Amino acid sequence: MEKEILTGIAASIGEATGRVRIVHSSADAPNFQDGEILVTKLTNPTMIMMMAKAAAIVTDVGGLTSHPAIVSREMGTPCVVSTKVATTVLKDGMLVRVDGKNGKIYLIEEEV
Repeated sequence: MEKEILTGIAASIGEATGRVRIVHSSADAPNFQDGEILVTKLTNPTMIMMMAKAAAIVTDVGGLTSHPAIVSREMGTPCVVSTKVATTVLKDGMLVRVDGKNGKIYLIEEEV
């Protein structure tokens, strides 16, 4: 059963379900897989390749005109920004659903 665990600013509409991957920098790119949920403090241009592979993007900070919000809208990828604590609450491998229309993240399954 899904449980709402985070709320932020709805930055790019759409919904996606996938496994969480915490990203600290572009150095994490070799480990990032297609369809994962990219979770980071804030994206930057060096993360574009991972953003293109991501099913959704979730950040701790940012607003409607921040890098992740703008790029997500251009790519048509669901995005929630300004959750404040996504990188500490979410863990690699958790199965989550990102609701980019309402700015919510739901836990489906703890990490495997």
